[in-house]
This record gives sequence, C-alpha cells and structure tokens, in this order.
Amino acid sequence: MAETLNIDVSRQGLRDITGEVAAAVSRQADGDGVCHVFIQHTSASLLVQENADPSARHDLEQWLNRLVPENDPLYTHTMEGPDDMPAHIKAALTACSLSLPVEQGRLALGTWQGIYLWEHRHHPGRRRVLVHVSP
Repeated sequence: MAETLNIDVSRQGLRDITGEVAAAVSRQADGDGVCHVFIQHTSASLLVQENADPSARHDLEQWLNRLVPENDPLYTHTMEGPDDMPAHIKAALTACSLSLPVEQGRLALGTWQGIYLWEHRHHPGRRRVLVHVSP
C-alpha cells in the first residue's frame, strides 16, 4: 500500500525530502525491495542528486532557469502566471517518478545522494508524493 507524503514548499527550487521518504520506507519495508516514489503534479518533479554541497543544487536550479526562461513569447499557456508554462517544461525535462533500491528495510542511496522534490513554481504550496515499497 502506498503512503502519501504531503510536502510543503515555500519557493521554487530543490527541497530535500530524503528523510520523509526514508521514514515512509521504514514503515512499509523490513527486507529488500524497490521503493517507487511518484509526484502527483505536472509543475514539480523528483530528483536524486548530491546532498553534501548546496552549491550543486544552486547550480542546477540556475542552469534549468536559464534553459527554460519565464515570459518566452512562444508560450501560449499563460493564464496561471509567467512561471506556469516554464514549470511544465521543467517537469517534462526531469522526472515524475523514481525507483530506488531498498536493502534490509532501508533506502540504499549512495554516500552523497539525496532525494529532492524540485518545485518549479514560485508560490508556496503543498505537493503530494506517493511512496510505495514492493518486495
């Protein structure tokens, strides 16, 4: 059975959700398996990335914002603000789900790996992330 995490976001950018996902995994698993993580939104995404040096996250955010700028005159989907269509494009270029190994009831991430929710909109809100562990 999947567990839903309600993640509050305060701004655009990468938010570390490793602890929340790890806790959900520990409630669902006691052995080996696969953890499936899925975000139920089209303007945010999921990412496994370095969790040691914050400058790596900053550089990723800056690079993607440069790649997909706001207020591009080609956008026609603009009713929800200048950050909405870029958010959809950023989500399309990244991932809405992750598959992660579970060993002995715990996430088997590498030493410098963390799980991030990548919020692509500017305004605060709440995102739903499903976590499901399969044997």
